[in-house]
Amino acid sequence: MEACITPYPVSIDSMEIKPFPERLNTIPAIIARGAIQGVSVDSFHEDTKAWQNHVKAYKRFNKLIDSGRYRNIMDMNAGLGSFAAAIQSEKLWVMNVMPTVAEKDTLGVVFERGLIGIYHDWCEAFSTYPRTYDLIHANGLFSLYKDKCNAQDILIEMDRILRPEGAVIFRDQENVLNDVKRIVDGMRWNTKMVDNEGGPLIPEKILLAVKRYWVAGEKNTTTAN
Repeated sequence: MEACITPYPVSIDSMEIKPFPERLNTIPAIIARGAIQGVSVDSFHEDTKAWQNHVKAYKRFNKLIDSGRYRNIMDMNAGLGSFAAAIQSEKLWVMNVMPTVAEKDTLGVVFERGLIGIYHDWCEAFSTYPRTYDLIHANGLFSLYKDKCNAQDILIEMDRILRPEGAVIFRDQENVLNDVKRIVDGMRWNTKMVDNEGGPLIPEKILLAVKRYWVAGEKNTTTAN
């Protein structure tokens, strides 16, 4: 296998390559050499710390995160990969998606942290089997795509790749999440809006959703016209 594996790039000043998972929180060489405009060593540390706090809050809202129930996880707008780094466990793996419309291309950071990732435009279908993922994380995704494609189309694709009784964590501005909630309620998902861990005065909110397992003919509050 060694002859087939792409060598890790030589980093600045021959920086020592840390083993995984220690590498997750080590400054990536691509950031250390200033290759990504607007991303510095300090902002990397701030982002890492912020997502550690966010994930702690997620674990309070959804106590199944540490249970081993969610094994296949997707981060639809991965940024620097700090969500995956914070949630890292031998019980799970995270597919980090870098939207092609993102302001900064940080997929190199994701790779150098020892994580897996891919480019994708969420206006199109994602190349995977239906019901692949147990948990989906969508941070600022609908604000990012607000003027690019229909939110309903993105949510239908999320419904396709999420297994029944799988969960989604949406993190976005409250007015955006209100529109998302209206659509997913119509998709028969169970939803709950909660305050940002910073408190009720923060305009960014968190929407928790669970894809229900239902069959045709089931009695429920949503009926066809």
